[in-house]
Amino acid sequence: MGLFVLGHDCGHGSFSKYEIINDVTGTLLHSLVLTPYYPWKISHRNHHKNTGNIDKDEVFYPVRKQYDNGNNFLYLFGLGLGWFVYLFRGYHPRNHCHFNPINDMYANHVTGCTLSIAALVGWLGCILYYACSAGLLACIKFYIIPEVVFASWLLMVTFLHHIEEDTPWYADEQWNYVKGQLSSIDRNYGWAHNVIHNIGTHQIHHLFSRIPHYNLEEATSHFRNAFPDLVRSRDDRIFPSMFRMFRKFSDQFRISDAALIHVYK
Repeated sequence: MGLFVLGHDCGHGSFSKYEIINDVTGTLLHSLVLTPYYPWKISHRNHHKNTGNIDKDEVFYPVRKQYDNGNNFLYLFGLGLGWFVYLFRGYHPRNHCHFNPINDMYANHVTGCTLSIAALVGWLGCILYYACSAGLLACIKFYIIPEVVFASWLLMVTFLHHIEEDTPWYADEQWNYVKGQLSSIDRNYGWAHNVIHNIGTHQIHHLFSRIPHYNLEEATSHFRNAFPDLVRSRDDRIFPSMFRMFRKFSDQFRISDAALIHVYK
């Protein structure tokens, strides 16, 4: 998870002031955790451009009633496996595959996406070589299980960044950038908070995504002192929060076209 967050900084341009260093480093780091860096970078930027917009956000938005919502439960129920379902299928009904460099979302980034996918395929070859050399059980123990644990962490953290009982979701005509970014939620992950590079300090990250992870806590303290009425933070335990909001999210997953703002209650 720490490797992913470092690659995440690369995707936002906060790892280095040089784009080529960001992209090369991000590609290497994300390949290690089986994530195609450049396609993810584009889809993640789409999320930041549309956070809290029910019509345009990237993932974990309530689904309007005219769409079948059943498929999206795979992402939550599957935990780590759900992350890979998202990479292959996107989030219904705005589906796109992160392994397809000619997807419409990546139309202006075909070269970067293709190179990232090629790097991931090369890493898969390294994993296969390790499995052949050390044995399948060793590969499962030392790579596949940690990878599933990482992906479970990622799905849980991503979900809890933007889902809570008082989280607003705005229809496109009522949404604006600042309201959307302020809907993000700060959470503390206890012993793992520093290990995952403070990414749970998420509200300031959405307001100023170029802040590197090692400055998030300091920036957040200044933001909270200056704008205490805008702070959204939860201190309850992480796993109970995940299961509590999963049940609520499942119950109120769909929203009617007539609703302009949806808030979990």
